[in-house]
Amino acid sequence: MYSYGGRTRAPADQPLPTRIGGFGGVSGLADYIRRENVTHVIDATHPFAAEMSRNAVVACAETGTPLIALERAPWAKEPGDNWIEIADVSAAVAALPEAAENVFLAIGRQHIAPFATKPQHAYTLRFVDPPDAPLPFAADVIVSRGPFTLEGELEMMRARGITWIVARNSGGDGARAKIDAARRLGLPVVMISRPQLPERLRAESVDEIMQWLSHRTCLGA
Repeated sequence: MYSYGGRTRAPADQPLPTRIGGFGGVSGLADYIRRENVTHVIDATHPFAAEMSRNAVVACAETGTPLIALERAPWAKEPGDNWIEIADVSAAVAALPEAAENVFLAIGRQHIAPFATKPQHAYTLRFVDPPDAPLPFAADVIVSRGPFTLEGELEMMRARGITWIVARNSGGDGARAKIDAARRLGLPVVMISRPQLPERLRAESVDEIMQWLSHRTCLGA
């Protein structure tokens, strides 16, 4: 069973049975695991979906269900990168300069509200779906679904005169192009670090996940 959080209106099709929506916290997830006789849980959420990941750890512990996280490695700073590494969105707002800049805010719609305290900047946002409610500040909105290319990101940043970027260190290849483009253009990147999560078994590839599943199935777990 493939579970979507429900934040995207038209999620990509999957070759598996699919459900959409939350579970109702730890108790709801634990109830679902018991009711559906789930024997293994794979946490393949976004690295910043901290609440869901924490709930999965607790629910799996309560139900005695084996859990593994598919967690891509974070991006590592490379020569030429101009990163300002900070802990959270509030710190990202504080890290932006007081003078007006053209800011590419690449952090998802759920986290943009705090940037309304610095309305002097011209913000560019990029969403998978068009906004379904008024934004907390004026912004140029791009509606597009990744993965994105280096050439496309360079063209977008040059066309909009982007001078600062705010991003979350989600890792992986699908969203990396904006980081490579910032390096190429010499732009500062306010990089938000990943949230702290409970200890759990982790893997960085689907092959590792499949090996784990095969091993546990052979053991009868």
